[in-house]
Amino acid sequence: MKKNSFLKALPFFAALLPGSQSFSQQAQPTPEQLEERRKKADERFHNDWANLAKYAPENSALPPVSGGEKRVVFMGNSITEGWKNADSSFFAARRYLDRGISGQTTPQMLVRFRPDVIDLKPAVVVILAGINDIAQNTGPMTLEQTYGNIVSMAELAKANGIKAVLCSVLPAYDFPWRPGLQPAEKVMKLNAMLRSYAAKNKLVYVDYFAVMADSRNGLKTELTHDGVHPTLAGYKVMEPLVDQGIAAALRQK
Repeated sequence: MKKNSFLKALPFFAALLPGSQSFSQQAQPTPEQLEERRKKADERFHNDWANLAKYAPENSALPPVSGGEKRVVFMGNSITEGWKNADSSFFAARRYLDRGISGQTTPQMLVRFRPDVIDLKPAVVVILAGINDIAQNTGPMTLEQTYGNIVSMAELAKANGIKAVLCSVLPAYDFPWRPGLQPAEKVMKLNAMLRSYAAKNKLVYVDYFAVMADSRNGLKTELTHDGVHPTLAGYKVMEPLVDQGIAAALRQK
């Protein structure tokens, strides 16, 4: 990797590491620490591209669904992973399972959808995905490709008796780790595709975008620390919306 390319990719490599915060929240790491992170991310890219190992121990330790239990799994990226870190009580009180992985794109989520969702026998899966596709974290992708991967996850859920809740992609005006991609319009187009699919297939659609977007169609500054990832205040806006969506999905026949 050329030096300039490596420097541009450092925030992305950092975001891929287990338990990492978003890059803007961390103290500036040393060049040695950055190189170590890059090596670990590169190793996982070649040996476990979808990071199947991340939740394997938790999945194995999870007890079978008990009588009457309506298990709920959240599938997503750093926005989902960071949710549990920011407000663990939201998940603990409802026994929601968080299966978000920082930096992931929809093709990676699709690969791990069986072990991290289907095999856990949930009643509902909440899918919040697509922003890292637009950021090109695993390479350039069209909106149609992203849409297709999310639809595939919804179809896999349906085939296994799981209700899928589709979530709008959160607003983003720019990416701090890959500036200049002008994501706002792409986010809105992808959301329109997802909303239409949900309506045609009678799936619940949770619209975070409508209440979290500013005048530029970016994420409101009071809800984020970097323009992409919500703060606790942002998650507090999202929580009643997703609770309502899950309740609606559970009422469906």
